[in-house]
Amino acid sequence: MLSPFNTDDIDDLKRTFMPGEAIAAPAEDVPMPTEIPESADGLPDLEPEYGKPYIAGEWDPRSPWAPVPSLKEWDAGERIDVPEPRGWLLGNQFCRRFLSGLLAAGGTGKSALRQAQYLALATGKPLTGEHVFKRCRVLMLSLEDDDDEMLRRLAAARMHHNIQPADLKGWLYCAAPKGLKLAEMRDGTPQAGQLETLLRDTISRRQIDLLGLDPFVKLHALEENDNGAMDFVCGLLVKLAIEFNIAVDCPHHVKKGQLAAGDADAGRGASSARDAGRLMYTLTKMTDVEGETFGIPAEQRKLYIRLDSSKVNISPPSGEATWFRLVGVPIGNGTPEYPSGDEVQTVERWHPPKTWDGISSAQINAALDDIESGMPNGQRYSDAPKAGERAAWKVVQRHCPNRTEFQCREIVRTWSKNGLLVAEDYEDPTDYKTRKGLRVIHGKRPS
Repeated sequence: MLSPFNTDDIDDLKRTFMPGEAIAAPAEDVPMPTEIPESADGLPDLEPEYGKPYIAGEWDPRSPWAPVPSLKEWDAGERIDVPEPRGWLLGNQFCRRFLSGLLAAGGTGKSALRQAQYLALATGKPLTGEHVFKRCRVLMLSLEDDDDEMLRRLAAARMHHNIQPADLKGWLYCAAPKGLKLAEMRDGTPQAGQLETLLRDTISRRQIDLLGLDPFVKLHALEENDNGAMDFVCGLLVKLAIEFNIAVDCPHHVKKGQLAAGDADAGRGASSARDAGRLMYTLTKMTDVEGETFGIPAEQRKLYIRLDSSKVNISPPSGEATWFRLVGVPIGNGTPEYPSGDEVQTVERWHPPKTWDGISSAQINAALDDIESGMPNGQRYSDAPKAGERAAWKVVQRHCPNRTEFQCREIVRTWSKNGLLVAEDYEDPTDYKTRKGLRVIHGKRPS
């Protein structure tokens, strides 16, 4: 056994191992560090100086083979500096150093929406109605489609939003890598795959601001129901976001079944995939109730999609949905065999009609006058769901013909809720019984 106080042994070791040489030897043959504390007599001193503070990364005589680890903790009373604002890129959708996600069922328009949002960043134009904080270089990867399909989708979006190829040069980069994975199993443990290395190179070389990877399920070769495995995948994505100061977006498929707007638990696989994202949204098709509310014919409702925040924990959640309309665009790629070419889907912002927008005080008061007067046969109007001919919403629609039944019912409900309309007992002159009928409280009328 080597004695640390035998200088001859130390000299032998210095002759045996060159500086920087890799060592694979039994413990007794491991060389001493190049800088060894000395005592007053010139011999190595490996005795600890008790009471002396040891600084992380410096020589520690109690453990001469490795630096002392550190949490790198800091004193909150000394840190009075406030960091710069978060690096938002597009509305509350994408932010530097954070992971975004979009949950949607197949065929909803998830890829079309994300592509339009990426184009908004690459052009610096609010194509989707969301604020562009800064024009950004975007790297968009499709793990489902090939290059040709990506080009078709891009052509549709460019044509619809009047974007020229020159507007995208140097700002939008696309790839459709097949068979490459960000993470995979090797020797029974999850490991970073070849795609991770290629992403690092491209992000650095192209100076990327936003990385889009669609879809999450194709990104890895791990068990998607394993929380540990999904945590590893998301950890790689977050690491890219932090190390390169970029935003990372990874749309995700949902579980089988009905997806409710804003349902953060709808994503496929382990919950850790959802939990890692700081900016998670859902995309759902218009429901029948929403279609009736907005006056959209049943056969057209599938073209309208709503975007809702499901887990946005670095900014206040949006109180209202953001709506888009799917648009089919003929891209002019006809051939003799297929003369019509393709019609490819993209999206545009859509604003649903507001119930009260454009209704004047004169219209409101005219409707209230008729409700107060009652029906010609002496019956009074009702706000009951099955009031039939006595339904008050029909009076509202008579004065506001561009409003749907649902909207007119909503107006009556609002009046009843705020006390402008009250239901009182009266003797029905037709059915000869006591009923509830609506009366107008004139002091609460709009001026």
